[in-house]
Amino acid sequence: MEKIGFGGGCHWCTEGVFQALRGVLQVDQGFIQSEPPSDAWAEGVVVSFDPTIISLGTLAEVHLRTHSANTSYSPNGRYRSAIYTFAANQQHESERIVAQFAKDSGETARTLVLPFVGFKPSEARYQNYYRTDPDRPFCRRYIDPKLEYIRRHFAQIALPDGEDVER
Repeated sequence: MEKIGFGGGCHWCTEGVFQALRGVLQVDQGFIQSEPPSDAWAEGVVVSFDPTIISLGTLAEVHLRTHSANTSYSPNGRYRSAIYTFAANQQHESERIVAQFAKDSGETARTLVLPFVGFKPSEARYQNYYRTDPDRPFCRRYIDPKLEYIRRHFAQIALPDGEDVER
């Protein structure tokens, strides 16, 4: 099992996306901290995954394609776009993936690649936000389209509709 962190705006949206992928074993939602100058706590998820089923590269690609990776976020803001790495090899691979994404899209990728420092979970009432009540207006408007995108563009790793990993 390996771990990687992702910040993609709201952690509710990010959590639901990664819970819908084969090879993801657990998704912990909350706030992630990195090193200065990007050490403010930002919304994110820590994804535990089986690299024999789903690669870091695939997870990073899903992340970059399911939120506004090219939008200008405050680098030290609560909703920053980031990949939080747990090891040097993850740092190098993530930097390469973000650079390739920017090249392929023809836009500047604003996603930061930062070392993971700390994590604190969000309140229990916000955990498993999408799974708890997928009919909430927020879920229908923001999370459903992301899940549909995964089913269309990442069908080989998408879990069937209505099925997801445990938290």
